[in-house]
Amino acid sequence: MVRRRLIEGAEALIVTRGLSDLTLAAVAAAAGVTKGGLLHHFPSKQALVRALFADCLARLDAVIDAALARDGAAHGRFTRAYLDSVVEADARTRDVWAALSIALLSDPALRADWSDWVRARHVRHGATDDDPRLAAVRHAADGLWLADLLHEEGGAAERAAVVAALRALTRAKDDDDKETRA
Repeated sequence: MVRRRLIEGAEALIVTRGLSDLTLAAVAAAAGVTKGGLLHHFPSKQALVRALFADCLARLDAVIDAALARDGAAHGRFTRAYLDSVVEADARTRDVWAALSIALLSDPALRADWSDWVRARHVRHGATDDDPRLAAVRHAADGLWLADLLHEEGGAAERAAVVAALRALTRAKDDDDKETRA
């Protein structure tokens, strides 16, 4: 329970103040525990940030798993779920990921955690998503995510058209042929 409050406190502070202003004392105060209580669970700021990152990955997994459960087409199922997780992320989720992305770029341990997560998904979903077109869609989804984080202009209509084009690429070649014949 205390660990959960600490992670939630760190997340709230990262969203409002940014990662560079995150201090263990501020997290402890936000969670209503002593700094010693925080250090019992997280011996360093890096350990706390890694725990927050792991928590965010677990929530991303839950969003993706829910999308996988709703999708009846096997080919590209994970890629569609990953794309949807980017497209449908709420502002709070984007803000947390924006702050963590800075740490991700500079922290080798977080980069390793992200790489491990990606690699595990490739293994888990290789039977349905091992296709160069699908890899391109996942990379494009990462580009959309970055554009969202940077608040790039482009317009809602353009973004919707890009998302629709990416979704179309996730369908099996046989599905493309069926749609063309129909």
